[in-house]
Amino acid sequence: MQRSSRLSGFYQLGQEERLDLVKSHCELDDATIKALKDSSALPFDLVNRLVENAIGGFTVPLGIATNMIIDGQDILIPMATEESSVIAAVGNTAKQCRETGGFFTSLSGTEMIAQVQIINLSDPWSARAKVLERKTEIAEICNACDPVLIKLGGGFRDLEVRIIDTRSGPMVVVHLIVDTRDAMGANAVNTMAETLAPKLSEWTGGKHHLRILSNLADRRVARARAVWQAETIGGAEIVQGIMAAADFADADPYRAATHNKGIMNGVSAVTLATGNDTRAIEAGAHAFAARTGRYRSLSHYEVTPEGNLAGSIELPMALGMVGGATKVHPTAQACLKILGVTSAAQLSGIAAAVGLAQNFGALKALATVGIQQGHMALHAQNVAIAAGAVGDEIALVAQRMADAKTIRQDVAESILVSLRQA
Repeated sequence: MQRSSRLSGFYQLGQEERLDLVKSHCELDDATIKALKDSSALPFDLVNRLVENAIGGFTVPLGIATNMIIDGQDILIPMATEESSVIAAVGNTAKQCRETGGFFTSLSGTEMIAQVQIINLSDPWSARAKVLERKTEIAEICNACDPVLIKLGGGFRDLEVRIIDTRSGPMVVVHLIVDTRDAMGANAVNTMAETLAPKLSEWTGGKHHLRILSNLADRRVARARAVWQAETIGGAEIVQGIMAAADFADADPYRAATHNKGIMNGVSAVTLATGNDTRAIEAGAHAFAARTGRYRSLSHYEVTPEGNLAGSIELPMALGMVGGATKVHPTAQACLKILGVTSAAQLSGIAAAVGLAQNFGALKALATVGIQQGHMALHAQNVAIAAGAVGDEIALVAQRMADAKTIRQDVAESILVSLRQA
């Protein structure tokens, strides 16, 4: 019998009542319900405030990447990820460039963009001029929306007015450039856009429509660079191999997609660990990678005059230290303390450095032994667990699969049977 997903009043129920409804609706057993009920390390009251219709939590492993030197400081990097080999790759990569000073970073600024769309205009160029004439007034309206931000040194910084042609006709798009300081800034700039929109309609004679920030935060670009000595990473042949792999990624969008995904393995793990918005960071990064009209690599590699390998990366990094889950999630707060950061600029630089470290590690593996050797060796324990191994059995099954260079669940199950019979 088909059951309706229309659960009236679900949001008003407590955790156990919600779970009872889900259990009945989906015909779940008691063990599954217990797993859901016990799934969060956070108090349910906090979980219920962070998301709607909460029933539990979803724990992602949190680890520490070691060996990182960033801007002259040794830093331990908390990373939240479910993927094997990500944290190990960062630590291993960082160790290989310690002798050249590690990673060096910078941030272009802490400005975000809010967009206001104006439609139904027969004279878009005239409308554009009218908006630009009101820059001082616009600044006053925006700054009045957030006195606390102004007190912290942030606020309205600049105005851009674009005319874009669309299938719906020409549109005027107003960009409010706002310095959000140590906040990611979505709420602040969205409030400014919504407050200003009626005025823009009045001044231009058009109709205001969408009023929302852009996650292509290209005024908030984080950069990181590092140098790996040829002799440290295996010689000139390895340098050239990494160069060929990097050039492939920059020339081919099919390779670039996986190349940049590897970068985001590192960036997103730091973003999640600090309670920031992984989807916003990922959307901005991929849009930035396509800003030339062709999807390309976010990183760049060159050979120095000494024959060493220089790597660099730049991508939008709208990370915050205040507001949202970053401020209320105790694990996010603990991770920020581990990092020892005091500003969003520092945090953004660290995330970019981790992205570059992750990228180098993947490129070196691809250019030498292949990605599977290291990744699958670490993944073997997950396969062993999935096959039913427990306790000491996990390491034994994983090691035997690694020795056989065949890491599959059917192989793990066979090994497990043999172990238990013995």
